[in-house]
Amino acid sequence: MFFSLRNRLFMIFTLLLTFPFLVLSILIPNWFTSIMEERTTSSTIEMMEQYSLYIDSITSQAEDLGKQVLVNPTTQEWIKSEEDEREATDAERLLMKNQLKAELSSMMINNSKSMSVSVYLNDGTGTAGNLPPLEKTSWFDDFYKDDQRWLRSHNDLMADEVNSYLLPLFDINTLDLSGVIKVNFPSSLLEKALSKIKLGENGRVYLLDNRGRNVLTGSIDTPEKVVKQSLKTIKTGTKSSGLIEVPFKKEEYMIFYQKAKVGEWVLVSEITKSELFSQINELRRNLLLTSGWIFLLTIMASYLLSSTIVKPLGKLTGAMKLVERGEFKKAKQLIPSIQTANDEIGYVVAVFDQTTNRLDTLIETEYEANIRRRDAEYKALLLQINPHFLNNTLETIGGLAAQGKNKEVIDVTVHLGRIMRYSLNTESDIVTLGEEMNYIRRFMEIMKLRYESALSVTIEEDPEAATLPIIKFVIQPLVENSVKYSFIEKTEAVLRISTKKVGDWVEIVMEDNGVGIPESVIEELNRDLVGRHESLHVLESTGRSIGLKNVLGRLKLYYGENFTYSITSKENQGTIISLCIKSGEEDPHA
Repeated sequence: MFFSLRNRLFMIFTLLLTFPFLVLSILIPNWFTSIMEERTTSSTIEMMEQYSLYIDSITSQAEDLGKQVLVNPTTQEWIKSEEDEREATDAERLLMKNQLKAELSSMMINNSKSMSVSVYLNDGTGTAGNLPPLEKTSWFDDFYKDDQRWLRSHNDLMADEVNSYLLPLFDINTLDLSGVIKVNFPSSLLEKALSKIKLGENGRVYLLDNRGRNVLTGSIDTPEKVVKQSLKTIKTGTKSSGLIEVPFKKEEYMIFYQKAKVGEWVLVSEITKSELFSQINELRRNLLLTSGWIFLLTIMASYLLSSTIVKPLGKLTGAMKLVERGEFKKAKQLIPSIQTANDEIGYVVAVFDQTTNRLDTLIETEYEANIRRRDAEYKALLLQINPHFLNNTLETIGGLAAQGKNKEVIDVTVHLGRIMRYSLNTESDIVTLGEEMNYIRRFMEIMKLRYESALSVTIEEDPEAATLPIIKFVIQPLVENSVKYSFIEKTEAVLRISTKKVGDWVEIVMEDNGVGIPESVIEELNRDLVGRHESLHVLESTGRSIGLKNVLGRLKLYYGENFTYSITSKENQGTIISLCIKSGEEDPHA
């Protein structure tokens, strides 16, 4: 049969071994991929932001240096001497030019980035040497046509492979444009820092201008279409940095970018997903191959194991069915006939034999009743502290502190501390009624701080009833329910709590002005708490708090016939709950 034990074992082994490994073969690489992509994105963008700051520091120095040259008196005097040939002789112009070159040399010596400065007039006359008219000079073309003040890497009269900043040269008095100030800084400054940006093992990093050309030396290995598409997306976007994924020829290109603040430059890091995740893809293939081998081993192992345990387990199952029907004697007679050479199976049979004997003995005792009682006690202890009450109390403390009511903050903190000490005392779940009422007083003090004048509480306590032994937390749930259901239809909650000793009985009464309890609910509650299995209903109780059913069930478990109760309720008028416990009796569970 398909659902024989052997087939089920095979299915179980497959689900426990092969299937999880197969799932992990898919999930783990995907998980690694997401983590690697996330970390690569964050680390790359962080490095690119640092590089952008580095560019800013260099370009700021270049701008400052250019402005210093522009406003330098020697520069302005040289401009005037070159433009007005009638007022200055050739010797005077040469002298002014040499003075300007000396000034520029001084500035370059004091610069920490090995920057060089030269000044050129429109006709090509300059401090570093004479050039053709500027409009015919190649490096001047972008500045002249597109107003690009930051130049790509090029060769200059003063140095090779430099980037430059061009500043219009003009007379600061007349504002007449006379030429340009050219501030050079070595391209190696940017290239050395750029080489520290790592994107996987094969990633490529470029500093591009607005046309997609390399600002520094070297060629661009990324396909031109990918570069143009990326730049188009970057220009139209509002973000200064981020990640763009561009598909091209069955590859997915990951383009990390960071906009620079100068020259419309864009720092771009590029790598394909196949390059970035090559090791993970190899891991996925190895895991899938391993899953196939595990599947074959699972088939062999399930067959061998099922063959050695099916027969003895079949007889053991028959013995279990006898135990299930309560036929312990027949089960004891069947167990010795189970023959097995398997140590594990033999151990299971021996343990089952011992368990059967123990069950046969324990069922005749009060074991089941004790288990039910302990379970009820344990659940009650777990439900002692209402997290909503604790959260609301902490919010109340915060509100009082914000209002500067230090005395109230101290009072509510003291009350909360004593409540927590009382709640967390697990040495015994039996206290005196007086201790329980003190707990309720502190509890109500906190509730009144929360609801202020909307909550009115009256507590009347009979001193003669204060010594009654009682289980913890039987009044607080009733108080919480009364406050809660009083505010459903009304804006004011009125509660009255009283204790009174009448003869051998102590009566605890809880009154409120709430919406009342429907008669059908009271009848259902009475049915659940009557009969042989009342404890099961207590243990099945769920909800937002311990609840009335749980409270009454716990009291009945502890006091049995020494406990009675009554519930009187009218719709929209209120509810009266009376708990009566016979005093002078020893704790039946002591």
